[in-house]
Amino acid sequence: MPVVGISHSAKGYCLISVLETMKTYSAEEGLTEEAVVTKLRICRYHHLYLHSSLRNNSSGTSRWGEFGEGGLLWGECSGKSFEWFDGSPIEELLCKVREIYGLHEKTVFRNVTVSLEGRPQPLYLGTATQIGVIPTEGIPNLLKMVLPSNCGGLPSMYIRDLLLNPPSFDVAAAVQEACRLMGNITCSIPEFTCISAAKLVKLLESKEVNHIEFCRIKNVLDEIMLMSRNAELSAILYKLLVPASVATGLKVEPDILMSECSVISQRIAEVISLGVENDQAITSFEHIPKDFFNDMESSWKGRVKRIHAEEEFANVDRAAEALSTAVIEDFMPIISRVKSVMSSNGSPKGEICYAKDHEAVWFKGKRFTPNVWASTPGEQQIKQLKPAIDSKGRKVGEEWFTTVKVENALNRYHEACDDAKNKVLELLRGLSSELQDKINILVFCSTVLIIAKALFGHVSEARRRGWMIPTISTLSKDCVVEESSSGMELVGLFPYWLDVNQGNAILNDVHMHSLFVLTGPNGGGKSSMLRSVCAAALLAICGLMVPSSSAVIPHFDSIMLHMKAYDSPADGKSSFQIEMSEIRALVSRATARSLVLIDEICRGTETAKGTCIAGSIIERLDTVGCLGIISTHLHGIFDLPLSLRNTEFKAMGTEVIDGCINPTWRLMDGICRESLAFQTARREGMPDLIIRRAEELYLTMAANKQQAISMVHNEPSNVSRSVNGLVEKPDSLRNRQETLPDAFEPLRREVESTVTMICKKKMLDLYNKHSITELVDVVCVDVGAREQPPPSTVGRSSIYVIIRSDSKLYVGQTDDLVGRLHAHRLKEGMQDATVLYIVVPGKSVACQLETLLINQLPLKGFQLINKADGKHRNFGISRISEEAIAGH
Repeated sequence: MPVVGISHSAKGYCLISVLETMKTYSAEEGLTEEAVVTKLRICRYHHLYLHSSLRNNSSGTSRWGEFGEGGLLWGECSGKSFEWFDGSPIEELLCKVREIYGLHEKTVFRNVTVSLEGRPQPLYLGTATQIGVIPTEGIPNLLKMVLPSNCGGLPSMYIRDLLLNPPSFDVAAAVQEACRLMGNITCSIPEFTCISAAKLVKLLESKEVNHIEFCRIKNVLDEIMLMSRNAELSAILYKLLVPASVATGLKVEPDILMSECSVISQRIAEVISLGVENDQAITSFEHIPKDFFNDMESSWKGRVKRIHAEEEFANVDRAAEALSTAVIEDFMPIISRVKSVMSSNGSPKGEICYAKDHEAVWFKGKRFTPNVWASTPGEQQIKQLKPAIDSKGRKVGEEWFTTVKVENALNRYHEACDDAKNKVLELLRGLSSELQDKINILVFCSTVLIIAKALFGHVSEARRRGWMIPTISTLSKDCVVEESSSGMELVGLFPYWLDVNQGNAILNDVHMHSLFVLTGPNGGGKSSMLRSVCAAALLAICGLMVPSSSAVIPHFDSIMLHMKAYDSPADGKSSFQIEMSEIRALVSRATARSLVLIDEICRGTETAKGTCIAGSIIERLDTVGCLGIISTHLHGIFDLPLSLRNTEFKAMGTEVIDGCINPTWRLMDGICRESLAFQTARREGMPDLIIRRAEELYLTMAANKQQAISMVHNEPSNVSRSVNGLVEKPDSLRNRQETLPDAFEPLRREVESTVTMICKKKMLDLYNKHSITELVDVVCVDVGAREQPPPSTVGRSSIYVIIRSDSKLYVGQTDDLVGRLHAHRLKEGMQDATVLYIVVPGKSVACQLETLLINQLPLKGFQLINKADGKHRNFGISRISEEAIAGH
């Protein structure tokens, strides 16, 4: 966690973040107060420092937060633990960090600040909370819709930070192109091992990296190299280098990245045991409990290759054998004697036991000492026994015994184990020291995989939800009103929290070339429209997919959403005061390249004056020339003599059904003066007596003012309900290094060849019988043990064959290959299984092919674990002769 400092200057607020672990700092200047508060709300930090420049706010008072600017920030910080500091903000904060962590005064910190030039403004607090980027009760969480539920942790944090701090156009374009490529690939993809960069650096610097972490580091490097060797994945990898450079502050050329990955991976493989060696089995002897050797050796065996500690390992083997000999010679005769002797007071007892708390192997027995010594077998060994003592020289108990020979052998074994363990730790620490020079490459690689996993997860979830990739249009810095007015086209837009594939979303077309003043009834969808437009615009300028069938979205310099405001008793402010403060920030920051969204403007004050303030705000934004939507129930705005050039009037439509007015939730041209307030109140359980009286008062008021209420009920425009399908055909086969063991490669090739032949024959038959309209090319793709299917399989029917480690096959079909494969790999024996899959046109075809394969593969000599499934199908059970298959 970083040390954070906040200062203020003529440019705005500055947030300085120092990461002691990474020896880096960033100083984001020119931030708004809302942006700083947003960052504080989602940031975990060790220490918070506030610069003395914050005491002098715009009102000229020394009591920060009492008046004007700074109140929101003061409210956020006043309940936290913080310290004041003076002097140059960056230099002083770095000095504070050196003091906190006891670093040398000359310790250098690398500047990783990403310039705000060309980047949109960080997300405002109100915007972030009202679309759920910062989780807020009652607000649909955008993050949960952007990523699948199983994609949390570091990838989720990356997407959250991306949304809170939208990137420059170049970075957004790179992210978008990566998403486009991810949606079209046909090869399998790596698991994407994610390691926290800060954790990685801390472990290497403290030399505490264990063999598991080294294996994970090697996985990271190997997955990067796997992507570089595959034609489809390499194109994605090169696009990911752009956002990774921004996230890490490092720039690494592709050829250098591959070279370093190869060198580091090979070095780790030279030292670390990867679990495939058979020369490090836990020691086992017949008469000594297995748990003893397991506890003594499992903490260091299998960590490094034996060749690096051959002498120490050999000493352990010899010591263990000597211990076994001592136990056999001193304890086994006693055990044999005990088994042969019976006593009238009960049988004597004796056994060789592992005293776990004392890390010892001792003899444990009762009544085994003879009443009369007659020089029988075992008596000599019984005489050699002595009470077992613990490490402090105290007698352990009445039943525990040992001998001098066993105790000496046990001590030698412990010493040998300690020497071996120390040697292993020495090798691990030595490797940590070597890799400290490669920290930048490791951090960069880890970040690339975090971004890759985040974006692959996003593409899979977005495709499942029916989202698409938008077109991002650029706007020059000196753009004029006419250019910005050509702005945003959203076709088939739907709320991001609804799933269009489930048929519960109303699609809307939003052609926004100016400011919209939006009216409509309560429950008519105004707030949903604002949230939907805001989310689509934000996702697009971050390079992500959006919930619509097509979209052209400008790369806005800021996206600002204001929804309902609440009063703040702690600050002594009413809801209207809070609203005015937030809208003031929006209006003052808006430019011709901004998107401004305000819901229910001026709802918290007296109607007449609130209407005039709202009208004046609309005029101001109209002059600025920004795009946006301002929703309102203040219909008096339309009677004001406003001077508007770039504002249109839009409404959420209504329709009359059985004499009742109902919302259609569709955007249309015009003005809707009907609020449906009485109907809404009645629907929420307000007593009819109150509603009828309210209707009487309303009619009386209308008659006194002699106003006729006119309502606009235009027919909704024809909106296409269809979402453009993303149908990909495989344009290349996989080109990657095979990960199967050599022994399984012939089996995989044989299964692939047979499955492909059977499916091609069946597809040709279906085509000839006109069961399918197009002859589809059959492409069999394999997914390795540590890989997963690509996002292009989401929502598409496929058949799959699992090759288990015992060479048995499982045949299945699914419309969710990623989820099905995940479920299979949770089962015993399936973790390292390889999968072959073929994407087919429709579930019916998949079911027929599944049944056919279940019936045909056993005839070709393969063993199936679900052969019985082929007997329960109602179709696709006709057999194809082996001659027909062979001749195809």
